[in-house]
Amino acid sequence: MQGSEKVVRNYAEDFSQATVCLLNPGIEDHDGSPSANLGDLIIQQAVLRELNHLFDHQPILNLSTHTPLEEEHFQLLKACSMIVVGGTNLLSSKMNHYNQWKIFFRDAIRLQKRVVLMGVSWWQYQGRPNFYTAGLLHLALSSRSMHSVRDNYTKAKLRSIGIWNVLNTGCPTMWSLANLNADEIPQQKAKNVLLMLTDYSQKPDLDRALLELVSTHYETVYFWPQGAGDRDYVKSFNVPVQMLDRSLSALEDLLASNLSLDYIGTRLHGGIRCLLARRRALVLKIDHRATEIAQETGLPAVDRANFQQIKQWIQAPFITQITLNTKAIEQWRKQFKRKPV
Repeated sequence: MQGSEKVVRNYAEDFSQATVCLLNPGIEDHDGSPSANLGDLIIQQAVLRELNHLFDHQPILNLSTHTPLEEEHFQLLKACSMIVVGGTNLLSSKMNHYNQWKIFFRDAIRLQKRVVLMGVSWWQYQGRPNFYTAGLLHLALSSRSMHSVRDNYTKAKLRSIGIWNVLNTGCPTMWSLANLNADEIPQQKAKNVLLMLTDYSQKPDLDRALLELVSTHYETVYFWPQGAGDRDYVKSFNVPVQMLDRSLSALEDLLASNLSLDYIGTRLHGGIRCLLARRRALVLKIDHRATEIAQETGLPAVDRANFQQIKQWIQAPFITQITLNTKAIEQWRKQFKRKPV
């Protein structure tokens, strides 16, 4: 890993002074290999920035949510007074069948109600959580600390199983947009566009039409492959794009340049990262995540099939206005200054 990706501490290092453990979706394994989805690294940056501020840059033990915990990890956790799950859509209604967070009932018992959620959301729209999921989450999650989730849908899901200590703070990647002034982001169309598509949500007819649309409205179409299969997918259309390296540093270098640039794409956190760089951005909704966040925060987002709205956003002036629940964010932060989990 290079540049901004140097954010992971290997669990095998000396954590005798660590007081916080981050269960981290941004690392693929407990040795610190980066997640195959670079959007997880965008979340990881925001989570670590926040935790470093909250805990005055104390050592943070990073363990992966993608890999089950083993005995040595539970021994390390004993020294930590705080265990935080940092972001992404890790929860589901049937965690015995589908669990992005690789936690099992035996693990939940050993976690002893010590885990605090930070900007976590539900996997997708689903029915009521089953008995297994309810039991697992009650065993693992703190009953004394407030949990941070990133949308009201997730808050309602947790409350449906009796977990009431939940705040809707929005996604931590957006927290620094709380004081955004509308004039900080251009309202007029840029000369170039950064496009992102999603390898696991392919709609070839719609995505080809999108490529053709942006090619006619922008001088250069840049493409950043956030997911492992994104590059091959966009190449299958045989439409000219300026391909970026599949690294977070490649995206950050482009956003730090003086290039006149809009963002349009189906990658939620890629779009949020562009907003953070004060770039005009439009997220194309492919699932509930962008839908829920957009309706609660004003994140610029439209349905991926609504080409009339996409074209209107490209051509007409657009004012970006983000609204976050800063009271909930501050309530979640302040609890760590008062008491442990």
